[in-house]
Amino acid sequence: MSKPLALLYYSNLLPGSQLGARLQDLGYRVQSISAPSQLPGACNTGMPLVVIAELEPVAEASAAIAELRGDPATQHIPVLGFARVHDAPLQAQARAAGVTLLAADAGIAEQLPQLLERILQVE
Repeated sequence: MSKPLALLYYSNLLPGSQLGARLQDLGYRVQSISAPSQLPGACNTGMPLVVIAELEPVAEASAAIAELRGDPATQHIPVLGFARVHDAPLQAQARAAGVTLLAADAGIAEQLPQLLERILQVE
């Protein structure tokens, strides 16, 4: 059986590289992309189980996530967004774009199993 695919976008080396290593430790294949605009195409070709995306730059990341949510082929893929700061405008923009769960980047690698469990729950 093949490992599930996690699509990962980050602009800041830490915690991004830590997340990639942690996902591999948890049994995921990890595909990293270098720009938020690549998310929709990578999701259509790879069909990941989960997308983990840093919300930086906020406008570009939000637009890519909104595009995922607007495509019937990818709208079901859970998106874990993370950012350095939690402010009301950022949270509102992330929710409007369709982020399943928003987390702070501080300690996200350690909390990753619980965060994944939460966004992958079938309701």
